[in-house]
Amino acid sequence: MPFFKKIIFLCFLSLLSQPTFALGADDLLPPDQAFKVSAKALSHDRVEIAWDIADGYYLYRDKMHFESKTEQIRLDDPTFPAGQNKHDENFGDVVIYRNILNVPIALTVENSASSLQLSVQYHGCSDQGVCYPPQKTTFNLKLPTSVAKADPVKQLLSGFQGIKLNLFEDDLLPPDQAFEFFATVKDAHTLQVNWHIADGYYLYREKIQLEVVNADGVKLGHYDIPRGAPKQDEAFGLVETFHNELGFDLPLIRSDISAQTLTLQAKYQGCADRGVCYPPMSKNIDLALPVALQPPTQQAEAQELSEQDEIVQSLRKDSLPITLLSFFGFGLLLSLTPCIFPMIPILSGIIVGHGNRITTRRAFLLSLSYVLASALTYTVFGILAALFGSNLQTAFQQPWIIGLFSAVFVVLSLSMFGFYHLELPKSFQAKLHNSSEIHRDGSLWGAAIMGALSSLIVGPCVAAPLAGALIYIGQTGDAVLGGSALFFLGLGMGVPLLLLGASAGKLLPKAGNWLNSTKAVFGVIMLAVAVWMLSRILPGEVIMMLWAMLLIFPAIYLSAVDPLPENSSGWRKLWKGLGLMMLAYGLLLLTGFSLGNSNPLKPLQGLGLTTAQAAKPGISFERVASADLEARINQAAANHQPVMLDFYADWCISCKEMEAYTFSDPRVKQALEGYVLLQVDITNNSDDDKALLAKFKLIGPPSILFFGLDSQEKTAHRIIGYQDAETFIKSLQRSQS
Repeated sequence: MPFFKKIIFLCFLSLLSQPTFALGADDLLPPDQAFKVSAKALSHDRVEIAWDIADGYYLYRDKMHFESKTEQIRLDDPTFPAGQNKHDENFGDVVIYRNILNVPIALTVENSASSLQLSVQYHGCSDQGVCYPPQKTTFNLKLPTSVAKADPVKQLLSGFQGIKLNLFEDDLLPPDQAFEFFATVKDAHTLQVNWHIADGYYLYREKIQLEVVNADGVKLGHYDIPRGAPKQDEAFGLVETFHNELGFDLPLIRSDISAQTLTLQAKYQGCADRGVCYPPMSKNIDLALPVALQPPTQQAEAQELSEQDEIVQSLRKDSLPITLLSFFGFGLLLSLTPCIFPMIPILSGIIVGHGNRITTRRAFLLSLSYVLASALTYTVFGILAALFGSNLQTAFQQPWIIGLFSAVFVVLSLSMFGFYHLELPKSFQAKLHNSSEIHRDGSLWGAAIMGALSSLIVGPCVAAPLAGALIYIGQTGDAVLGGSALFFLGLGMGVPLLLLGASAGKLLPKAGNWLNSTKAVFGVIMLAVAVWMLSRILPGEVIMMLWAMLLIFPAIYLSAVDPLPENSSGWRKLWKGLGLMMLAYGLLLLTGFSLGNSNPLKPLQGLGLTTAQAAKPGISFERVASADLEARINQAAANHQPVMLDFYADWCISCKEMEAYTFSDPRVKQALEGYVLLQVDITNNSDDDKALLAKFKLIGPPSILFFGLDSQEKTAHRIIGYQDAETFIKSLQRSQS
């Protein structure tokens, strides 16, 4: 009985499926016109199947099957080009192809078979939602004659007859057989080139030159030749060579999108392993280029790489010393960003906390411990983030961790004011003293611990160099090169801190009241770091009150409200003036707090002369959930509106900088008119947030993405990290070109 139920159920499904295939049948092309398939033999051991897919139709990659009907010939696994990702209602997440598809297949030929009967099955659909039944066709292909191996006896006889000096010259294959060159059209914007290199021969990487000739409005874009095997060559020195096979893609930049025939000219040179080299070779291949559906501006954009992708490419190509030097330079540039500034008072407080015991050597060692620990932590957690797809720094942005770390700075600041003295128990100090004079109070380890925690909690910044290194590690799994780059990035970021340590022993006072005053100043700075960190988790109004207190109380200690003695020194007057400024700004913050403002940089916003400015609305982002993002982007595309998507988090320092300085600029507001401004808040770092970051292959905020009128992201114009208003406007203009 269950068997008959299954039959009835299948029949019912077949009846339901009939309208699907019949829907719009009058408007649909026949299968052989929607998917024009052909096959050709490229060589004795290689064939290629090609489809010319009509506009509005596509093929499934997973539904293609190839079978040899000739017993003496076996098919190797086909080489599929990269396709488009699509979520299909019937098959889930699939890969599809449009326009042009070329699939090369290598053959294993036995008994010198000269022909191949090839069965090809494929399955495609129309964008109207109508799918064709699986199509199947058979090709009878005649294979080119393979190169017969030379008979050594005949060669020896011919050598004697020709009285040749080199008896083995006839053993060499002709150039076209030793280095078989093929070129095919992968799609309207990409060519694919291949060399089949005979056994015992190799090709020089440095001698490969490719050029498009006899083509109007078409030129080659930037292409990368894969790395070869290193070889010390007698003629050319240290070179890279290829054996067996070489293949890669050639991007095309098209200003003329019409169908045309172009000529690809390839120049290359190779040798035989026995030491005989061929003269430089040149070969031209005519290729039929189809109509390009993509406009020229979009196609040119497709050849561009975003900043982090360019860094990934440099990691793949550059030598190790150049890579490490580049990342050290990136670190130097990042050291000028807001991410590093909070670490300066932290390290300064550690150095000042030693009082008159500090020396230049000691201060530098403290700084070095701090920087090395920070760089190592950056490296280890960066590698883990790249390999496991999660930015572990975000885990340290939990409110209780921020609160605990802020409390540490409050405790340190109170010790600066002389409320107590922080030191290890005497027994521990004695043991440390006996083991090493350098570590007599454990301060180097303390500096290292603070450096490690600071890199995780104080400055979780994402910038293009960091994102590029993490993307490279995630794609290649090469944690050694990627981790080394991250370590040198951390060292570069720590250079200002090392300079601070090298100079602190000379600049800081050694004894006397100056020392107490200096420690008090750094005590206030420690409290400022605590307030700055709490700004990530506390309401803006509360932070305004804390900043006001932090300015007013020290101002009173600087005698801001006390009269100056008649014979006061210049320094006393200077501190009095500084105290008055702090008191005045603190009172402005209190006024802003009473007005309900939350930005300490604009405490009187909305009052008096600033009312007109406050009336101007700033950039207002539409907060969207991860599940609704795609639908919102598609809706904007339907309304012919581009989209800017901002990834934001409350704990992201650079996000706050962008919000305060970049997005508040009137020029930026004007440039973004007409855009749908979406924002995803990943402060909580939930599973949905992690999945969305992984979908777009992002490390964390700040990250800004642009989407065109076709709902597709312009990946070449991503903004990773902080940009000021001027730089942001230039980036926006490039995304519009």
